[in-house]
Amino acid sequence: MSGAPYLLIDAGNSRVKWALVQADGTQTHSGAFAHGGQLVKGTGDPLQSRHEPDWSTLPAPGSAWLSNVAGDAVARRIDAFIDRCWPALPRTTIRSAAQQCGVTNRYTTPSQLGSDRWAGMIGARAAFPGEPLLIGTFGTATTLEALNADGVFVGGLIAPGWSLMMRSLGEHTAQLPTLDAIAARGLLADDGDVASLSEHANRAAWFAVDTPRSLSSGCALAQIGFVERMWRDLQDEWKAPVRLVVSGGAAGELAQALSVPHTRHDSLVLAGLALIAAEASAHSPPDARPA
Repeated sequence: MSGAPYLLIDAGNSRVKWALVQADGTQTHSGAFAHGGQLVKGTGDPLQSRHEPDWSTLPAPGSAWLSNVAGDAVARRIDAFIDRCWPALPRTTIRSAAQQCGVTNRYTTPSQLGSDRWAGMIGARAAFPGEPLLIGTFGTATTLEALNADGVFVGGLIAPGWSLMMRSLGEHTAQLPTLDAIAARGLLADDGDVASLSEHANRAAWFAVDTPRSLSSGCALAQIGFVERMWRDLQDEWKAPVRLVVSGGAAGELAQALSVPHTRHDSLVLAGLALIAAEASAHSPPDARPA
């Protein structure tokens, strides 16, 4: 289907983001939906839930390109959603490679790198070509990727995300509450506008006078300190300015509390998927279809 758009799907551990993108990179439609959900009363169909995309009015894509780190059950669910609208649609679930779209993977076993991290680096490299980058993603896990000016991924770090950190403390201690992200965001905002938190990053204003706020702020600072420490260390090692690029579901709160320069980009994985799809299409025979 020459000229047809790509359906791009980023299935993370907390939710699924998607976009319809033309071959030239122009995004025409996008959305997100959560995992799971309850049955619609009387249907008995696990797919008929409010946690699903509405693709019924979209123009037909030529192929689907997926990054899935959420497991086989999610993969089957997404396949069912695609089959509802376009049952014969070719689809490719990407895997990390040793080199792709101008990025070189220095993982000891390149295929073991998460596909979301790989696509995100490709997206970041295209957005900020020729710059040394530290890519911080605040999701279920908080991940850091160091990408040098030549597009070489030199290594990364993985830590528990903000919500996971708070939930773990609540579940494994007798007297601490179990906070979710919604409650924690409200606690941070109670101390003033969230955008002002960066002004307090090195001040006693972070110290809280009740347990829920102590937990919320303490875990937020753990995230911020982790990222800022590695950004400073990377600049010292590379002897060059490093652009800190941040994204992820918790970036709205945590990124605004950073006390170092940073750039927000919320579609790195989808941007990388678009580039991977375009490169594969350019090197395929006209009648080839993704596997």
